[in-house]
Amino acid sequence: MKLLKLALASTAMVAFGGLAQAEISDDVVKIGVLNDRSGVYADLSGEGSVVAARMAVEDFGGKVDGKAIEVLSADHQNKTDIGSSIARQWIDQDGVDVIVDVPTSSVALAIQQVTSEKDTAFLNSGAATTALTNDQCAPTFVHWTYDTYALSVGTGKAMVEEGGKTWFFLTADYAFGHQLQKDTAAVIEANGGKVIGEVNHPLSTADFSSFLLQAQASGADVIGLANAGTDMTNSVKQANSFGIVQSGQKLAALLGFIADIHALGLDVAQGLTLTTGFYWDRTDETRKFAERFAERMNGQKPTMIHAGVYSGVMHYLKAVEEIDDDGGEAAVTQMKKMPINDWFAENGMIREDGRMVHDMYLVQVKKPSESKEPWDYYTIVRTIPGDEAFQPLDKSTCKLVKK
Repeated sequence: MKLLKLALASTAMVAFGGLAQAEISDDVVKIGVLNDRSGVYADLSGEGSVVAARMAVEDFGGKVDGKAIEVLSADHQNKTDIGSSIARQWIDQDGVDVIVDVPTSSVALAIQQVTSEKDTAFLNSGAATTALTNDQCAPTFVHWTYDTYALSVGTGKAMVEEGGKTWFFLTADYAFGHQLQKDTAAVIEANGGKVIGEVNHPLSTADFSSFLLQAQASGADVIGLANAGTDMTNSVKQANSFGIVQSGQKLAALLGFIADIHALGLDVAQGLTLTTGFYWDRTDETRKFAERFAERMNGQKPTMIHAGVYSGVMHYLKAVEEIDDDGGEAAVTQMKKMPINDWFAENGMIREDGRMVHDMYLVQVKKPSESKEPWDYYTIVRTIPGDEAFQPLDKSTCKLVKK
């Protein structure tokens, strides 16, 4: 349907001497939240990202330039074929104008191809791979919340500086895990550390015993967990049950969310070092958002993915309102012209390669005795300036970057 509309619009431009103006298609802006609603990443994104998108729409006023805003949602089940099929149906038949969230890097890379082909905006909050803003970049895309480079600069560097010189990686066997291991290994070696081993595990693994025993036998100072969601929490739980931490080896949860810490409990998670783009208890504004979010999510505080979805949708709607156009490249081009100043990002900006640059935070999980209230889990150890947290633009292999 969208392609048909584009064809008719082009015909109209020819018929009226090129005087036709861009406008909001179908007289409605449709936002599709595509993520994992039933699997390993459901607690990190899932329904919480849908709630965050709806909150942004409500706070924007429910309309843009007098046109209604609708929010759709679907479960990609962490499968590229299902994710691509939903995206094509949304764009071609349902008139979706922007797809948001999309955790699981392999699915995000597939959606990148679809949205680029069909001139539809894609605001990613949930996936991590830096390939999205390098070789696979697109003019319709923005990577909003975090990426594997930022995680490695934060957690990887901090652990080496604390004495973790030798590392063994336990890695999720798909695009995200491999990229996170690669980026972290580069940081380790640049800071005088060494990688002495690795083992890959399938996504959604229940039993990590054989993998953890290999890591334990390596004698590495640090076992780097290049995984996420329930894979990360199961790894930490089982490492504790095997006495790995108690024997002196450290665990580095390279991608951990506050929902993971809630699932683990402070007894197990205390002392973990993490890198995050958002913590609910940082400012008065983050606390206000978190309180409103929790009222709709049975008390759950937002993860950085949820917060990034809200911030990204709000910025997208401002851009569409500014140009009265919901075409993918037009909207993203306008987003790049506008600074981002909200409770998520202070003085944030979107670069040519689609990377939204903002401060990140190195945090440490509190001891049970230090926590004063539910979800009081983090101590912010350091603010990592955006220019340091993300890959320098001159290192990007994105074709959109002028060199």
